Order: sequence, then structure tokens, then C-alpha cells
Amino acid sequence: MEYRIEKDTMGEVKVPVDAYYGAQTQRSIDNFKIAQDINRMPKEIIHAFAYLKKAAAITNYEAGVLPKEKSDLIGKVCDEILENKLEAYFPLVVWQTGSGTQSNMNVNEVIAYRGHVMNGGKLDDKDKFLHPNDDVNKSQSSNDTFPTAMHIAAYKILVEKTIPGIELLRDTLEEKSKKYMQVVKIGRTH
Repeated sequence: MEYRIEKDTMGEVKVPVDAYYGAQTQRSIDNFKIAQDINRMPKEIIHAFAYLKKAAAITNYEAGVLPKEKSDLIGKVCDEILENKLEAYFPLVVWQTGSGTQSNMNVNEVIAYRGHVMNGGKLDDKDKFLHPNDDVNKSQSSNDTFPTAMHIAAYKILVEKTIPGIELLRDTLEEKSKKYMQVVKIGRTH
């Protein structure tokens, strides 16, 4: 496998040459090798982060602190995440330190790096058009983003899966109770 060198405040780290993430994601991969095949962060959380990051980019643009070009680019990458086009770049497991900082940064890095490439850049460019912290994570904190993403994910699962499933069960039981109303059966006490 080929690698590129990414730098952060902790130093240099080797990242797969074609990965749309950077040093912080790679450090989490290296430090939390806990059944990575079965303990990945649920897709629903990643999608919730995409909704959150897109909303933050729009809000930051409207507040005058993020240029429209960057806001739009962040939104486009978030749409790709929601279309499952970037799943391979969210390899982190649920076992993390702190308040989900690694997952927040994984999403920030993917959006920044993919956006940079969409804007004509290359992954190994030293300076990128979008910065994971300064642009994608602008006006946000991991202490807020991860709990917010969990709430968004829980809401969407409830509305899109749980409630429709319960309604289907209710309707099916009602249908069966009417269908078999005339059937006599022996009652038991145990």
C-alpha cells in the first residue's frame, strides 16, 4: 500500500495515499484496533454528522463567517456522504476517547479533503482549499456535535424505521384479530 505523509500538532503520520482523511483519523485507526470489522461507527451517525455539517456551513455563510464557495462545497460533499458515496472513508470504531472527537474530526477531514479534490486539488497538496477545523468545523465543538449527531440519528431511526415498524405490527395484529374473530380456541391459564 502506498502512503502520503500528513502532519498535525502531534507530528507526522502515514495515511493511505488515496484516503479522503488525514492525520487525526489515521491516529484513531492506529490507536483503537478493536474489532474494526464489527465495531464501526454506525452509518446513521455519519449521516447525522453530514446533516449537521451542511447546516453549520449554511449558517456560517449566512452569519458572514464562511465564504459561499466553501459553504456550497461543504454541502456538496455532505450530499455525497448521504448518498453513501464515501463510506470507505469512515473506518473508525465506536470505541473512542472523550466526546466523539475522533468521529467529528473524521467527518471534518473527509469533507475537507474530498471538497479540496472536487475543487481541483490533490490529496497530497500541502495547503488545501477547505480546512477540517477552520472551515468544516467552524463555530462547532465536539462536545456539542457528537451529542447532536446522536440525537439526529435517533430521531431519523425512530421516524423512518421504528415507528413505521410498530404501525405495521399494529395494523397486522388488527387485521389478524378481525380475520380470526370467529375461530374458537381453547383458553389456557398457563
